[in-house]
Amino acid sequence: MLLAHGRLVRHFTLLCACLLWAVVGRATEFDPVRFVDPFIGTGGHGHTYPGATLPFGMVQLSPDTRLDGWDGCSLYHDDDDRVFGFSHTHLSGTGVGDYGDVLFLPARGTPHWHLAYGRPAGAGEGSRFRKATETASPGYYAVTLDDPHVRVELTATPRTGWHRYTFAPGDSAFVLVDLRSRDEVIAASLRVVNDHEIEGERRSRGWARDQRLFFVARFSRPFHALLAIDSTAAPGRTEASGRDLQAALEFALRRGGVVVAKVGLSAVDVTGARAALDAEAPGWSFDSTRAAARGLWRQALARIEIQGGTPAQDTTFYTALYHTLLQPNLYQDVDGRYRGHDGAVHKAQGWTPYTVFSLWDTFRAAHPLYTLLEPARTRDFVRTFLAQYEQSGRLPVWELAGNETDCMIGYHAVSVIADAYAKGIRDFDTNEALAAMRASAEADARGLADYKRRGYVPGERESESVSKTLEYAYDDACIARFADAIGRPAVRDSFLLRAQAWRHVCDPATGFMRPRIGARFKTPFDPTEVDFHFTEANSWQYSFFVPQDIEGHMAALGGRARYALKLDSLFGATPHTSGREQADITGLIGQYAHGNEPSHHIAYLYDYAGQPWKTQQIVRRILDSLYTPRHDGLAGNEDCGQMSAWYVLSALGFYAVTPGQDAYAIGTPLFPKATLHLPSGKDFTITAAGGGTGRPYIRSASLAGRPFDRCSLTQGEITAGGALAFTMSATPERAWAAAPGAAPASRLGGPRVVPAPYVTAGLARFRGAQRVAFACADTSARIRYGVYEHDSLLVRGTGTSVTIDRTATIRLRAFAPGADASPEEEASFRHIADDRRVVSVTVPHRAYTADGPDALIDGVRGGDDFRLPTWMGFYGTDMDAVVDLGAERALDHLATGFLQDQNSWIFMPRGVRYQTSLDGTRYEAAGEVANTVDEHAEGVVIRDFAVRFAPRRARYVRVHATAPIQCPGWHKGAGNRSFIFADEIVFE
Repeated sequence: MLLAHGRLVRHFTLLCACLLWAVVGRATEFDPVRFVDPFIGTGGHGHTYPGATLPFGMVQLSPDTRLDGWDGCSLYHDDDDRVFGFSHTHLSGTGVGDYGDVLFLPARGTPHWHLAYGRPAGAGEGSRFRKATETASPGYYAVTLDDPHVRVELTATPRTGWHRYTFAPGDSAFVLVDLRSRDEVIAASLRVVNDHEIEGERRSRGWARDQRLFFVARFSRPFHALLAIDSTAAPGRTEASGRDLQAALEFALRRGGVVVAKVGLSAVDVTGARAALDAEAPGWSFDSTRAAARGLWRQALARIEIQGGTPAQDTTFYTALYHTLLQPNLYQDVDGRYRGHDGAVHKAQGWTPYTVFSLWDTFRAAHPLYTLLEPARTRDFVRTFLAQYEQSGRLPVWELAGNETDCMIGYHAVSVIADAYAKGIRDFDTNEALAAMRASAEADARGLADYKRRGYVPGERESESVSKTLEYAYDDACIARFADAIGRPAVRDSFLLRAQAWRHVCDPATGFMRPRIGARFKTPFDPTEVDFHFTEANSWQYSFFVPQDIEGHMAALGGRARYALKLDSLFGATPHTSGREQADITGLIGQYAHGNEPSHHIAYLYDYAGQPWKTQQIVRRILDSLYTPRHDGLAGNEDCGQMSAWYVLSALGFYAVTPGQDAYAIGTPLFPKATLHLPSGKDFTITAAGGGTGRPYIRSASLAGRPFDRCSLTQGEITAGGALAFTMSATPERAWAAAPGAAPASRLGGPRVVPAPYVTAGLARFRGAQRVAFACADTSARIRYGVYEHDSLLVRGTGTSVTIDRTATIRLRAFAPGADASPEEEASFRHIADDRRVVSVTVPHRAYTADGPDALIDGVRGGDDFRLPTWMGFYGTDMDAVVDLGAERALDHLATGFLQDQNSWIFMPRGVRYQTSLDGTRYEAAGEVANTVDEHAEGVVIRDFAVRFAPRRARYVRVHATAPIQCPGWHKGAGNRSFIFADEIVFE
């Protein structure tokens, strides 16, 4: 809501009371709030928080019980029994932690300046509590703290957080205010305004590299303030600045009593925070504010009314819907001001800016759900993206608090924009939107330069290469469809070609999406292997990510029947992955991983293959088994509403497989009746006669009273209102919606692109002469090649092989009738002129083999990304390598390159020892060098461990690097094995 500062005519409570009457006349009859359990997802790896907030609110006031670690991303975990305080900002379900700003903690006795913040478990830090005293519902949280004997209650308005502390009789009562909590403080300030009010600023660096937050806190009772700077009391000071600020506010409550605190937030300035208090929290009634918060939640949740479910299903559904409405978050003061991506203060007129856009996750289901339930807010999300483009030159990737984190991959803001437009949400500048889309897609960062030139992201030059290729291709299809819709055919045609990039990484021999390294498909290849060519997944999970061209993908795999068989193989595979550990790959059904987003659309692909009954069976299995009303009831981390949005849509009976198109794939309705009370005032009702446990299959259906025999539904059919009626069965009805025309449409128009040729024979490092062979997935294509030494053309021809005897680059291009020529492929071959060989080397981690031992002596130095195949990684072990130089030679210098990236558990070796030998049996010492790189150093550090010695003759060189073996005690991986990464061994 946008309220004119200084001209408010009614306060927040009155506004909320008025809104409650607008719940389509059902407020007294239907109260879904009672079904919501905010503790669902706080256990296991769900990463949710239980605190008080409003739909899409700026404030998330919640307890902080876990300050670091992967399961501390939301600052709360259900296993904990100690609270460090109650901070005003939290993230829901993310895999990276941030926020936790402006921490409050009620206390007794003498202030302890480490009480409000500290590492888990030190004596005297925070307060213990019993889980039995916790309670939470939408807009409210309460707990009893054991140590100070205080009952804590929390509630919220959009921009303010409310605390009510009920103190038992005892020593002096304090409220500790801590501005140091969690992430690195760049600068902070704290000022005592009077004996009822304080104000301050916190500027911090975490996941958001420069977050600015201002606050004003008012208290219902007078206090005596004592500030602390650098954990040292500063009596008499009423204001302070620095990086380590706290305050103890003492209240005269030796006989007990109640203190209410209300805290206004702003990303702009203290004036904005104070205006939030004046506008939304003018009185002191905690109970009225709590009731208003509950009313707003009732209004938001009542937009979907379900009937006939079990109590467990009701709780799971409405908690899921609740989780989808926690974000994106309001990022604007009451007068319209907000802080932009350029760090400057702007003013929004006629729209509302938001923050927290986890787009890699939420483009899939959360944003399509918002187009139905929150079309006006969706318009503002799009306008937020365009403002960020104006301020930074590109659309957001993963935006947080006015910062671009550049987390995850793709440019999925284009999906959200295209999806909004396709579904009738069009009140934004479409020409600017297309310009913004193209700016993101035509940049050269994150592998896009190679993607544009070669048609795909090569694995030797960029990590997550397969995932980036596939997701860029999907985003490009969104751009093409949007350009077509607004009358820009040239842009459409250009991006339709790019949208076929999936063809270049689709291996025709296996049918899997497979990394291409040096123009070759990665060998050996295991589709269950988790490595850095995929984003939080493996090839099984990404091999079905072609939502923009499912029909083309089916054809490439041999047609609908073979496509369905491959889906069967996915769901029937052994549910174990190989390769590196990936905490996000959970909720496995075969190799389908519901706990992470790349799999979320896959169950619906049977619709496209003419076997919708299998979609119905798998979707119901996921609904029943991977979502429960327990605190650990989520199969993976919530990811800002995406995990829950999948459940909400799927329980209704449909899902957006291809956001950006006006089509939903039909699944299986979970409830006997569900009604969407649409913002237009119309109702869309879904009924499932004869449904229930063990009856997931659709026997027949009707829409608006007419037979319905297709497994796709449009936004227009939903928003027009009416009824979709299913008759359910315990056995599959294989004829329903199985005809080719019944499937949702997913095809790309325009010319087909010939897949890029690939090398089938020939070593990247070779001796003597070798034959290099190549092929194309399109067997009708002719391949033209050119062999280059440096940039000089040696030979050109047409065929499938050529012989080389020197270091060379081969450029390939394929041509086929009726199709656009492939992009030019490029393969490099390095001739090793002498007879040196790596005789032996410690077995590296299978994810970091650098394409064989010769990588240690090929003269190619690794860059600053350990995930690329120039580095060899050794996990929890020393590295020992022996090199045969092929003949005796004079040496006086040896060196080996190593990389450190402690954030990825990679450290320098403690030291490196060199030996030389004439016969490979008797070795003599050549020198030893100790590590001097600080293990705490941030970022990537590359160093050569080099020794010089008196000239000697040798044929064999032995290198031994002594590893730390385990991560150090201070590190987040303490107690676990660590890596060392080596590259080139240099001989002089």
